[in-house]
Amino acid sequence: DRVSHTSVSSGINAEYGGTDIQERKCSWLFITAMSIASEEHKSQLVARYGRDDEESVAIVKDLYRSISLRERYLEYSSKVYQEISTVIAEDKSGLPKEIFQDFLDSIHKRSK
Repeated sequence: DRVSHTSVSSGINAEYGGTDIQERKCSWLFITAMSIASEEHKSQLVARYGRDDEESVAIVKDLYRSISLRERYLEYSSKVYQEISTVIAEDKSGLPKEIFQDFLDSIHKRSK
C-alpha cells in the first residue's frame, strides 16, 4: 500500500502535461475528482475523460482546476512522503535506510 502512494507523484505531472486524460488512465486525479466532484462535474468527467480531442481535454483540466486538484495533490503528496519517511526511519529490519530514503527523495516532487 505504501509503495502505491509513491507512484502518485508522476500522476499529476502526466495528467497535466501528458496524455493520461486522452488515454483514459485510472489516475489519482481522476479517481479523486470522481470521489469529490458534484454530480454535474462527474457527468462531465464521464462524458469527456478518454476522448482525444482538445476541447474534451481542456474541459477535464478546467474541471480539475475548479475543484483544486493540484492543491489537494500537493497536500496529499506531502502527507504520504512524511508517512513513508517515518516508516523508513522506524524500520528495524537492518536494511540500509539511506537507500530507501534516497529513492523516496528522488521520486518525491519530480517532474516526470
